[in-house]
Parts: sequence; C-alpha cells; structure tokens
Amino acid sequence: MEPVFQERIWGGTKLRDKFGYDIPYANTGECWAVSAHPNGQSIVRNGEYQGLPLGELWRRHRSLFCDPALVSPDAPFPLLIKILDASDDLSVQVHPDDTYAAVHENGELGKTECWYILDAEPDAEIIYGHRAQSKEQFVEEVRSGNWSGLLTRVKVKAGDFYYIPSGTLHALGRGIVVLETQQSSDTTYRVYDYNRIGQDGKPRELHLDKAIEVTSVPHQAVEPLIHSTVQRDCVRTTMISNAFFTVQKWDITGTALFKEPSDHFLIVSVIDGTGALECEDTLYALRKGDHFLLPRNVGPYRISGRLELIVSGPGEK
Repeated sequence: MEPVFQERIWGGTKLRDKFGYDIPYANTGECWAVSAHPNGQSIVRNGEYQGLPLGELWRRHRSLFCDPALVSPDAPFPLLIKILDASDDLSVQVHPDDTYAAVHENGELGKTECWYILDAEPDAEIIYGHRAQSKEQFVEEVRSGNWSGLLTRVKVKAGDFYYIPSGTLHALGRGIVVLETQQSSDTTYRVYDYNRIGQDGKPRELHLDKAIEVTSVPHQAVEPLIHSTVQRDCVRTTMISNAFFTVQKWDITGTALFKEPSDHFLIVSVIDGTGALECEDTLYALRKGDHFLLPRNVGPYRISGRLELIVSGPGEK
C-alpha cells in the first residue's frame, strides 16, 4: 500500500527520519498507512490491482478480504492503520462509539483504537483517562479548566501497548511515535488544546458538549491480556483481540512458514528490520516502513529475515 500523509500542527519530521518516507510537510503528523477512509485513501502500489484506492478494492473485490455473505455490501472497510509523530502534545480528546457517531456524525463509525509505542523520548508521557468519579464532577473540572487535577498522565517507553476504547479521554505527549490500529473513523472531539492557535490564526475548535456526552465516567483502564506463542523462527505476541480488531506483534529471526489460511485479511506493518515475503512463487522485499495486505485464504507463505511486524485483522464486529 502507498501511504497518505497528513499535516498536523503537532507533527514533525520523524516519519522521514525514522522510516524513510518522502513526507510532504515540515510538520507531518500522520502516516495513514492502510486506509480506505474518504479523508485519505491508500493506493495499491503494485500487482494486479496497482493504482486502485483501497476503498474501491474493498467494494469491487470483497472476497479478497472476507466472506462477502457475512458482511453488508454497504459496510465500510473496518480498519485504519496509522503511524503518528507527536513532535508536540496532541489535544486532549475523546472519540464516540458506533451508536453515537451514527446519529451525530452522518453515519461515521465510532473510534476505538490502540497504540503500540514505537519510540519515546526520555520522560515522554501520555494522557490516559481522568480522575472524576461522576459526570457532574467531570463537567465541573472541564468547565473550570482544572486540567492538572482532572487528567491522568502515564510515562511511556518503546514497546508499550495501550488500548483506548471509545469514551476514553486521552492524548499523545510530545516526543512519541506510535503505530495506531483503529476503527476506520476520523471523528475526534477536542476537550483541551493548550490554547494553541491553528493554521488559520484562530484558536482551534473545541467540542466540549459532545465530549462531555461521550466520555466514560469514571475512567475504566482496560489492561490487555498480552500473551506470546513461539513457532519456528517466529514469536507471535497477541496484544489484543476483541470485537473491533486483533493486533499481534510478530518477531521473526530466520524463516517462518505460515501454512494455515486465514478466513479474513491481515494488515502487516514492518516496524523494524529487513527481509522478504514469499507467496505464490513471488518474492517481495520488505523493509521498515512497508505496509501490505495478506488477502483472505492466501497461503502458504514464508516471511524471512530479521523483522518486527505489527499484524492487525478485523474483530468479530
């Protein structure tokens, strides 16, 4: 897949410096690596469907992804994979669930997401949740701007993983690069933005009323049940598997053979190393920053080299 890049006020150049991407902006904040969202679609880079937007591939060739009988013809592509360069603090924000977004955001999906921390400067931290014990207390703290008392900050390091269901107040802090697996949604409600001025010279819009409606109170931190399995030359670590997505990390040292076909597609992001994918008598070179789709029922295939991969698939929903 050919990524799409998004300019952000908090972005920087690490997507170029760490992944070799030809970024279009000095403050590139987001690489939409695998996306069928209308606000930025990935394009198939090579092969039979070269040049086709992912959304079009999903609509015209649904059997590549799943059993068409099990998914509504109008269903959107379910996932969006990003790499984010937080060279400055992101706004404190929250996302709606599917039900709220369908009513208030023109049928958009809700946004449940998760973060795998790729890089973090010393003492880097995220905002993950809040301290309010009732909706009334939450509203009072937000309206009065008591951010230091309300927000929960957590120090992070490379290799950490966080699950962020819809309704969770959160923000990336400066100096962090993450791979984000999320529902295919671009709906964000800003709660606090450090009084920054946007590119139009005005304070950036906040969405307090909607944010108050959708924020979960009290905050419930969800600890994923991370576990690993070992097969020859591959350690597979499951970060999370739920209704929205399954996310694994594959550490490959040598040659790993995958014989069993999956009944749904997989998205593979190369987060470190070099190697190759061998599938159907074709060899594809792999390097850090590549993202590709393994179609449903593909296989067997081999992945060789020294590689760290994040592998995501759709959840039961």
